[in-house]
Amino acid sequence: MDTAGVATLFADEMKAHHGKLQGKAADSQAAQQALQQAANTITEQHDVQRKAAHSLLDAWQGKAAPTFEKDSAKFGTDLTVTAQASRRGAQVVGEVTDALAGRHQATGKLIDEFVAKARKLIDAGYLLARNGSPAALLLAIGDVADLAGQYLKESSTHLKDARAEMTEAARKLRALQTELAHDGVGDSGVAHPKPVKPGGHQQHVKHVQHQKHVQHTTQHHPAEHHNTKPSNSKKVNEILDHARSNLGYHEGPNNRNKWGPTGQPWCSYFATSMWRSAGVNIPKYGFTGDVYKWGERNHLAYDRGAIAHQAKPGDTILFGTGPSWAGSEHIGIIEKVEGNKITTIEGNANDQVERNTYILPRDLHKFYGGVHPK
Repeated sequence: MDTAGVATLFADEMKAHHGKLQGKAADSQAAQQALQQAANTITEQHDVQRKAAHSLLDAWQGKAAPTFEKDSAKFGTDLTVTAQASRRGAQVVGEVTDALAGRHQATGKLIDEFVAKARKLIDAGYLLARNGSPAALLLAIGDVADLAGQYLKESSTHLKDARAEMTEAARKLRALQTELAHDGVGDSGVAHPKPVKPGGHQQHVKHVQHQKHVQHTTQHHPAEHHNTKPSNSKKVNEILDHARSNLGYHEGPNNRNKWGPTGQPWCSYFATSMWRSAGVNIPKYGFTGDVYKWGERNHLAYDRGAIAHQAKPGDTILFGTGPSWAGSEHIGIIEKVEGNKITTIEGNANDQVERNTYILPRDLHKFYGGVHPK
């Protein structure tokens, strides 16, 4: 009797899950490589354009030279922004590629483990049946069916989580696309405003308001600093108690953690989870820039220039150059502010929850702002 073959028949649906994950991982890897190649190509073209412009300007000193130099510099900046967006997109897809590869490997192990256990059950039942207990084989088959149900549930969870991770990656890519479309590089409404026709005053006002909004967003100044208030001490104490209780927690394989999805960076999931556990009404964000934007909407955010006098225990502090996908890199919770020294508790710092200290103004360039808890 081919007991291995019989055991394998029960794993058909698990193998289907395994195959789907393999296909999704391969597609994701191809997308990652395409985005990275696009970024490299754009960067190379930027270098060619910059060298050609410099060569031309060296030999040309006409009246139009300053205008050409300005336009050339802007074009170079546009190329840089696009290349950065492609690299950020490749990073997002790379994260989900790693997650899918991990889940594909995990379901493969599940299948091997199930087939080994099922084969032992069938072998034992077959042996008993040959020795005068015919019902033993039927009972063994029943046990294998129950076992298959348990393993199928686990492989289904891997497939479900993979879909959720791909949905989140797609959301990030759409946000990145929207951000790139409205950063002034490809938005003709900002770069080349149309002349106002007679009677078109309201259209002109809307355009000016849009320009002000773009300028405001680019400089990362929160809407109303004077309305920013520190959070109450009870809530702050709860935030810090919860954060301290997790110091030393270390992630598992493939970024596995207890606050966010496996395979994803989890510093923002950790920070917003600490806030939520203390009663702060904030979504469980997976992207650090979303925390800053939430703070702006609620008049609780402050920018780099205000960190020295507004940073308080319980606040989140944002690392990078701004809340965009390309600019926002990391987040921590401020534990202490002592003179020019800020101590933080950060999730996903060296793959764990750890305490770090920063000195101002020496380390000020690492941050772009902070947010008070509401």
